[in-house]
Amino acid sequence: MPILDLYGHSEKRKNLAHFAAIASLAAIDGEINPAEQKVIDRFAVKLDISGAEYREVMKKENKYPIEAPYESEERLERIYDLFKIIYADHDIDEDEYRMIKKYALALGYSPAKAEKIIKRSIILFRGKFDFEDYLYVMKRKKD
Repeated sequence: MPILDLYGHSEKRKNLAHFAAIASLAAIDGEINPAEQKVIDRFAVKLDISGAEYREVMKKENKYPIEAPYESEERLERIYDLFKIIYADHDIDEDEYRMIKKYALALGYSPAKAEKIIKRSIILFRGKFDFEDYLYVMKRKKD
C-alpha cells in the first residue's frame, strides 16, 4: 500500500505529499547532494514527517510524481503551501529558493513565470498575507 494511502485527505497527507515531491525533485538529477539533503531534512521537521515516513519516501525505488494541476489557482495553492512551510522559520535561504524553483517548474510554470511567482511570493510572505490576498495579487499582476 502506498504510504500516502494511510492518511486519507488530512493535513498529514498533504504534508507527506509535499515532502515526497520535494524529495523526488532533489533526486531528479541522480544523487541528492549535501545541500539538498539539508533542505530535505529541514522540510521533514517543518512538515512533521516521522522517521518511518522519511525512510519510506527516501527509498531509491520510490519516486513520487508531482501532479501538476490544470487549474492555475490549484498550482498557486501548492506554491503557497510550500512557501508557508519555508517561512515557518521566517526566512528563505538559497537552497530553499532553488528547491521551490524546481517545484514551480515541475508544476508547469516556465522559468520566467516561476521566477516572477517566487519573487512576488517572497515579498508577500515577508508581509504575512493570507491565501486570498496572495491569490488576488498573483492573478492581478499578469505580465
